[in-house]
Amino acid sequence: MTKTRPPQAGPEILEQVQALLEDPDLQGHPLHEALAQLRDYALAQDQRLERLMRISDGYHLLERNHTQSLADRCDRQLRRMHKLARISDQYQKNLWEVTESLREAANQDPLTGLANRRFLMERLKDEIQRAERKHTPLVLCLMDVDHFKRINDRFGHEVGDTALCEIAGAVRQGVRRYDVYGRWGGEEFLLVLPQTSLAEAEAVIDRVRQEVGGITVGEGESLSLSASFGYTCLHSGEDPNDILKRADIALFRAKEAGRNRVEQEA
Repeated sequence: MTKTRPPQAGPEILEQVQALLEDPDLQGHPLHEALAQLRDYALAQDQRLERLMRISDGYHLLERNHTQSLADRCDRQLRRMHKLARISDQYQKNLWEVTESLREAANQDPLTGLANRRFLMERLKDEIQRAERKHTPLVLCLMDVDHFKRINDRFGHEVGDTALCEIAGAVRQGVRRYDVYGRWGGEEFLLVLPQTSLAEAEAVIDRVRQEVGGITVGEGESLSLSASFGYTCLHSGEDPNDILKRADIALFRAKEAGRNRVEQEA
């Protein structure tokens, strides 16, 4: 049995077709016209692929290379596309990292790493809406470090900044994992205690007070820190400003009563 010869590469087949079309003995062959149309179609497709490759190669004009097979050209194009895909993936990753960094910068206090006032206000609004919707209690607490100016005056602002970072750590230790907390401004901190009664809140707040009381700063004649706390619960129909005002009243009363204490405002 005669074995069928495997098909040759694209350019060689076109050369054979061209030779058959130019053969004078085959001019009248019934398949001559169909073969000519097939050749023209193959050449047109080849030209179309060439144009697409030039465009995808960054608008650089490519020199036509008829010695390359169709398979080689496709393989080269696939490699280009794979390279572009890698570049695109890296770009998307970099963009995501920059976006996350900007988001953290917008919501985080740069010194302590806690949530900043802007983020706390947004979360307070969310928690108030959730408490109203689910009819669950919510407690808000304002905390102020006692006599913080003495630290800066005696030891300098660098020690004061270190103290604020240690206080931030004490707050982290004292609260629960689902509580919202952060630096409200200066030496003031804010605690939002969701699904918490006043009695439960007092236990959490006193734990934070004791954590802060365990901090000492400065060398030589060091200072032990303390903080005052004022807290209140959410009333139906209140907005953030209403509950913040009552917590601030309780905090003022704690300072007036001698500091290093927890006061409640109904």
